[in-house]
Amino acid sequence: MSEEPLRLEQPPSEVEPPKRFRRLLYVVSILTGLTLLLCGGVVGGLWLYADSIDDRIDRVDAFTGLPEQARPEKVTPKALNILLLGSDSRATRDEPENGDGARTDTIIIVHVPADRKNAQLISLPRDTWVTIPGHGNNKINSAFQRGGTPLMVQTVEEFTKIRIDHVVLIDFFGFKDVIDALGGVDLVVDKEFKSIHPPHRKFGQGLQHMNGDAALDYSRQRYQFKDGDFSRIEHQQQVIKAVMEKAASRGLLTDAPKLNGFVRATASALTVDRELSVFDLALELRHLRSKDLIFLTSPSKGTGNQGGQSVVFTDPVRAPELFAAVNSDRVGAWLSANPQYAR
Repeated sequence: MSEEPLRLEQPPSEVEPPKRFRRLLYVVSILTGLTLLLCGGVVGGLWLYADSIDDRIDRVDAFTGLPEQARPEKVTPKALNILLLGSDSRATRDEPENGDGARTDTIIIVHVPADRKNAQLISLPRDTWVTIPGHGNNKINSAFQRGGTPLMVQTVEEFTKIRIDHVVLIDFFGFKDVIDALGGVDLVVDKEFKSIHPPHRKFGQGLQHMNGDAALDYSRQRYQFKDGDFSRIEHQQQVIKAVMEKAASRGLLTDAPKLNGFVRATASALTVDRELSVFDLALELRHLRSKDLIFLTSPSKGTGNQGGQSVVFTDPVRAPELFAAVNSDRVGAWLSANPQYAR
């Protein structure tokens, strides 16, 4: 899955991380996928440590060249919409239909309401058939290949009519190290299946403990399932939640070396836009836990074929309703009327 690139960084060698943390939460997307460092409750050494991390995070010009007059209006100023993208060119080489360039295998809009009581993660199927500005119709994930992060932002904004405030990129292969730094994660596998990727590991049904390699492999599978990419999205969401739960556990919070390793691994897997302050956002959202995350998948009306490609067609009624609810900060009300879309 596994994510790409928001980055958290290591502190200078002379700065020792504090021995005790009262509260720490990492919202990490993987593969598909979210990684936000949420920490708070400590000052002094922790401030210096986290501030040094924020200063060293890799940055990307996510909004360069976007015509302001063509961008959606910000309807609810205090709400946040973060575009989470997960990809790695090495992963795409295992799937020939992706071509030679890197595409985004995970596309998630993270909506944080104005009241900050929870967060909604809306997955957009990577094969969704949309208009790529200046390039005609194609799968939504091809926008990244054609124009990088700015075109990806423009494509998502034109498709959803949602104003994107920040962007987080996650490196799938770097995200493996994040999971390994946590000592692996526990995932419940719905049914037994065999990976199509070397070393073709078998995933048994039931509760399984997975290291980074296995969790990444698990989150990338789709051909073995009747609903294809929708199963992959569910697995990505499952891994994200498992990482959050493990990261927020007392075992990590009270183990300074292990926690520091987790931060360093996360740093190498992440990139954010130039305006995002990870540390400020961390303090603001430090109270969130995995139970406060609501996972959704953008409504679709099924799959089909376009130009020899298998694509996903968006639901022309429900999807715009959901996106409008995001804009008006009323996703909770929309979910009450459409509970089948929540996970």
